[in-house]
Parts: sequence; structure tokens; C-alpha cells
Amino acid sequence: MLTIRNATLADGSKRDVRIDTDAGRISAVGSSLTESSEVIDATGKLLLPGAIDAHVHFRQPGFSHKETWETGSKSAAAGGVTTVVDQPNTNPPTIDGDSFDEKAELATASYIDYGINGGVTPEWQPESLFDRPVLALGEVFLADSTGEMGIEEELFREAVERATEDYLVVTVHAEDADLFNEDAKSRNDDDADAWSAYRTAAAEAAAVERACEIGEEIGARLHIAHTSTPKGIDAAHEIGATCEVTPHHLFLSRDDLDELGTFGRMNPPLRSEKRREEVFARVADGTVDMIATDHAPHTREEKNASIWDAPSGVPGVETMLPLLLEEARKGTLSYDRVADLTARNPSKVFGLPRKGRIEEGRMADLVLVDPDESREIRGDELHSNCGWTPFEGRMGVFPELTMVRGNIVFEDDEFGDPVGENVRE
Repeated sequence: MLTIRNATLADGSKRDVRIDTDAGRISAVGSSLTESSEVIDATGKLLLPGAIDAHVHFRQPGFSHKETWETGSKSAAAGGVTTVVDQPNTNPPTIDGDSFDEKAELATASYIDYGINGGVTPEWQPESLFDRPVLALGEVFLADSTGEMGIEEELFREAVERATEDYLVVTVHAEDADLFNEDAKSRNDDDADAWSAYRTAAAEAAAVERACEIGEEIGARLHIAHTSTPKGIDAAHEIGATCEVTPHHLFLSRDDLDELGTFGRMNPPLRSEKRREEVFARVADGTVDMIATDHAPHTREEKNASIWDAPSGVPGVETMLPLLLEEARKGTLSYDRVADLTARNPSKVFGLPRKGRIEEGRMADLVLVDPDESREIRGDELHSNCGWTPFEGRMGVFPELTMVRGNIVFEDDEFGDPVGENVRE
């Protein structure tokens, strides 16, 4: 047994938390619990449920020079993330039983727990894919992004129907390529803002609306990935779909592109500062269900290209929780809202009832932080294979300790053993 003594929880209460390390569960939460053989004194520290990042691209198989399950999960653990959901646009894409098995074997190197999503292309094989322990379907791409897995509406409808038969959530990458601004392609190669001008805000809002219409007709559970516009968020919310916002759409805007250059290219792209502020307001007021990173690392050499040739995507799994905790430290978000966005809501949306809360019987996925210890984010101090961050120089509150099912996987800049398991098994 292990007892974390006198911790401050996200709601401000002070509690002792006893952990059955053999079972990996929280066995009691209360005041003045009888101390066990091992004790962690958390006086003055904040104890949070481990973050669930519902949208990462750990790049294996196919792109291990960008990230691996080992490096990506270490980065996650160092940032207080105890569960990730990996997306299907790897090589091969995760569209059938064999490709799922290949990725699942690689995922055994993970330091944290994980889910593996299935993908959709014209060649997908849902019978063998859904025979595996898939967490959800998606992200299903309504426009091409990394991996060129964009599909037409007819196949999207078929896929949503098939997933709904198996009671799976469908995660949707919602952009309508017909509404991209082709005139933007005439801009100079070194104009980093051209990508935002090209993949328009209207393209996202229209695709969210259409996806939600189809989902409502079918009775599906839709989750809209990386919403970057207030209209997209509102469209999902109004029809009852859930949605996520990335840290880069929450904290960065087109105003940052002069500094970021092509390192700020992602899909959907950065929006205007006004839209960013409106997105932040919806995150704060509860309209947005969760923060998920769309952690999509590329090497510096790959990103150091023209705006039209650089790959889309930025890393973020290690900096999500630290950035949000910095906002809570400053008072712009509450700690309780951070716990909702990063743990409670993702566990509910994706059907992970044993995760996401600090309660008796739940998995002991926990993060301990000193809420007053804020430091600059530096790419060369992070653990992703890519070695850079779009949040260079910003402030974050980083974990002192990260625990997965009672196992300490990160403490004082040192890693424990890789203990990750598929949350569906």
C-alpha cells in the first residue's frame, strides 16, 4: 500500500489518497487515513487525475524518425498524461486487423496506457478491424491531412453506420476541401500565414455541420477533433456531438506565425486572434468537452521547408497539462475545469469508467505538481523525438510525479518502467 498524504485536489479539498499498488487502484480517499508502509507527503502540492490525451500521433509504424511509442509515451508521462489515444494515419494505416496487430505490438513499449483507433480508407476492412480491441473509429478524415486518408461523404456515411452498429465513438477531422481558398496558393513560399488563408475557417464550420447532420440521422456518437473556430464548436455543441480543442488553437493564433514560420503549420491551421479568444471563452465556460493535443511531431529538417512543402503538425503531449496549469495558476481557468478538460470528460466520452477521477475503486492514474512552480518551456528539455515545441519560452507548471495504475512512471526527471496497457483489453 501507498498513501499520498495531505494532497490538495482539483476542487480545493485536502485529502489523503491510499493506493493498492498490487491492484493499481485507489482504495480510499479521505482525511487522516491510516498510513501505510509507503507515504508521499503532498503538503502544499496539487494531486490531479492523470490526463487522458484523446488525440495523438505516435507515428509508429512507418515514421519512427519522428516519434516512437517509447519516446512519445515518455514525453506524455513527463507532461502528466497517463493515457493516450493513437490515431490511424501511420504506415500502414490502421484500417484492418493485421495493421492493428502491427501497431499493437509496437505499443507494448509504452510507458503509459493507450487506446488504438481504427481508420477508414476505401481499402479498409471493418470486419477484421472491429474484431480487435479498437477504442474508437477515427480520426476519420473529411479532407486530406498527413497520411492522405481523406474520404468522400458516401464512404463517411457507411463508416459511421458501421461504427454505430458496434457502439463505437467516431472521431472526425472536419474540413471541407471544396471551401479551401485556392487563391491563397499564389502567395509567396515564405508567407507562413498562407496556410491559414488557404484552409479557411468556413471550411471547418461547414464540415462540422455536415458531419453532425449525418451523425444525427444515423444516431451516431460523433466526436469532432481539433475544433479551431467558434462556429465549429457551436455547431458540434448544438447538435449534441462532443468536441476537443488543441493547446495550439487555444494559445496560438495567426499573430504568432511571423515567429513560428512553417513550424506553425498544422491542420486545421491557426486562426485569427479574435477567433482564438472566442475559442478560449468556450473552453472556459464548458462548451468545449476536452483539450486534446493532436500531438503530431515532425523533425526540424522536415518542417524547415516552404509553407507549401512543410508537413502539417506540431508536438504537444508533454506541454498540454503544464500550459493549462499555468492558466489555472494565473486564475484564467480553475483547477477543477482543467481536471474536467483533461481527465473527467475524456474518460466519459470514450468509455473509460475506471479512469479520469480520484475516487475509490478508480485506477491510480495520478499526477502530483507544485502549483506555484512555473518554468519556461524549452524544446531541448522535452522528451519527444522531434526535439522542438511551438510553445518555446512560454510558461508551464510541470509534474513532479506521474503514476499509471499505481506505478510511478515519472518522478524528478527520471522514468520508471514501461507499464502501458491497451485500455480496451
